[in-house]
Amino acid sequence: MPDFHNAMGLLQSEMGTVISSTIFRLVLATFLGGIIGLERQLRHKPAGLRTNLFICFGAAMYTILSSELAGKFGGDHTRVAAQIIPGIGFIGAGSILHARGSVVGLTTAATLFVVASVGMAAGGGLYITAVFATGTILIALALLGKLERKLSLKSMLVTYEVTGTNAEVLLIEANRVLDEVHSSMQNVRVAGSTGHVRVLFCVDGAHEDQDQINILLHQSTTFSSVSSLGAIEHE
Repeated sequence: MPDFHNAMGLLQSEMGTVISSTIFRLVLATFLGGIIGLERQLRHKPAGLRTNLFICFGAAMYTILSSELAGKFGGDHTRVAAQIIPGIGFIGAGSILHARGSVVGLTTAATLFVVASVGMAAGGGLYITAVFATGTILIALALLGKLERKLSLKSMLVTYEVTGTNAEVLLIEANRVLDEVHSSMQNVRVAGSTGHVRVLFCVDGAHEDQDQINILLHQSTTFSSVSSLGAIEHE
């Protein structure tokens, strides 16, 4: 009986250590993934709080399972964890979209990829590495993004609508305006009937160029009206 009680006590101690370690790793992965996801959510990006949290948690979970299953049944400790990378690549590819002739979502895809690595680090017990990586990611997303805007390194795709009485005249004038800032029209669409024509087109360029284009379009007397229908900022 004493041997049985000793064995049970030892087993409970080991189980408590394993469970507490596993839970801590999963909680840490959830917290770190949530921080990155919150930053993305506040910037209204497609992959926000829940997406990044789940990916980080899932990567940590699969890393833990990979180690535990291999230790219990034998086999390669990295086999399950190795499949995380192509899986995240598949999700990342789905976040890259072709919108109005431009590719967006590259930063979102890259963020998902590195968030998975944070989860794997947390799941593997590399706590300092996971925390350091999270800090680096947040700095890159926040500070470098502001620096890009300040230096006008980020471009955006803006959709403009001009109206008038003749489509050909509107197109000639729009091209003349864009030539002044060395830009060109994309995805040109003409709608309306004789006497009232609407021309919609997209222009890809930096914030400063878009401001200048907007001013020049409004200064032109050829257009009856000029409006901006929306903008997509490249990541």
